[in-house]
Order: sequence, then C-alpha cells, then structure tokens
Amino acid sequence: MPDAHPATGPLAALRTWSPPTGTPVRAVVLVLPGGRARSRQPASTRNLAYRRMVPIARAIHRATRAEGAETWLLRYRVRGWNEPDLDPVQDAWWALEGIRARYPNAPVTLVGHSMGGRTALRVADHESVHTICALAPWIEDDEPHTQLADRDVVIVHGTADHTTSPKASHRYALTAREVSPRVCRFELPDGHAMLRHAPTWTTLIRRTVVGAVTGEVDPEIAQAMRAPTPDGLRTIAP
Repeated sequence: MPDAHPATGPLAALRTWSPPTGTPVRAVVLVLPGGRARSRQPASTRNLAYRRMVPIARAIHRATRAEGAETWLLRYRVRGWNEPDLDPVQDAWWALEGIRARYPNAPVTLVGHSMGGRTALRVADHESVHTICALAPWIEDDEPHTQLADRDVVIVHGTADHTTSPKASHRYALTAREVSPRVCRFELPDGHAMLRHAPTWTTLIRRTVVGAVTGEVDPEIAQAMRAPTPDGLRTIAP
C-alpha cells in the first residue's frame, strides 16, 4: 500500500518510548488506538481512544525496553475509519514504512484496540509485521483474513462488550486459522473500555509482546494457539 498522506491537511504523528541509552533497537511495538466509523474531525491526543492507549504503551515499554524494543503510539490524522478511504490503515502503513526505514531488520508487533484492532489486522501483510494483538477488535462480516498468513495473532475480547461484537471476533478467529496455525483468542468478563479488569488486559498484552520481542512465545499463549476449534478460541484470559 503506498503512502497516501495528503500534502495538506492534518498529519499523523507518533509518540515513541526508546530502550535505555546504548541498547540497540531490535524490535518495535506499534500501538494503534480506536476511533469512529466515520469522522473527518482531526484526531487529537486528548481523544479518549488515544488516552486509553497511553498507559498500555507505557506498560509495553516497561516490559520490553531491556530487550531492545522501541514502542510507538500512533495518532491518526482523522478520527474515522471512513470507508472506502480507510484512513487509519493508511496511517498505520505510513508508520510501518517509517519503522522499516529506520530499523530495516526489526520485527514489528502491532497492538490495536477497537478500530485500532481492525487496523492492525488489515496491515498484517506488511513485511515487518510478525505479531498482531487485537483488543476488542471491530470486525465486519466481510473482513479479509488472507493477510494473516504466517503471522502470530492474539485476539482478546470482553464478553460484555456492546460496542464491538465478541461473536464477530470469534468467527474471524476461526477464519484466520485457515491461513495461520498460530491464532488464539481470549475472553474475559469485561466491556469495551477494558477498565473493569484492566490488569488482566495489560498482563495479556505484556505476555504477547514480550514473547514477540524475545522470540519465546508465552507458554499460555502457545497453549491457546494449540487449542482446538471452535471452543479453543474462547480461552479464558489468565
């Protein structure tokens, strides 16, 4: 996908957390916030969807900085998905191209919530991406999945989510297993905002990204990836 950023208008931006001085960057985690189905309003760091991902990005940084991982948090140009333009997909691709230009050999882990989860799944075919962690992802019935081939995919969804559909993410996980054997899905009794059981969400995210950065998949995640379908894709979050 080419860089489709306009010459004028709002620009995407990145906030980064780097490993300690002297530690070479060997991996990058790109964090993708949620948004809206349609909105041309410029995105802001004051938006709740963005602010919700700041403590998650910080937790990722704390867990992976000693391993040489750099954490990037993307602020989109505009707040909406905006079919057929797919604005956050364009922005995520732009960020991935920036990562590849700076760190050509660094594997990338994507962590996205809601619309950001959908975005992470859409850009999984970028050559730098190895792992996708989709949190309460917004999934439609015609969501493509072939781009997930040979990727590690961890989906987490709250069973009390009334904003995005846990049933849709379960169907998507089943489909994703057709192209990658390394797909798992966790459930926990929480809503869309990931607040009631925030430590559980954060722990699972941390396990995912540490495994991706070190190349040693967390044992519980590996076990969930081996669990048989369909019920194996409803693993209770540890």
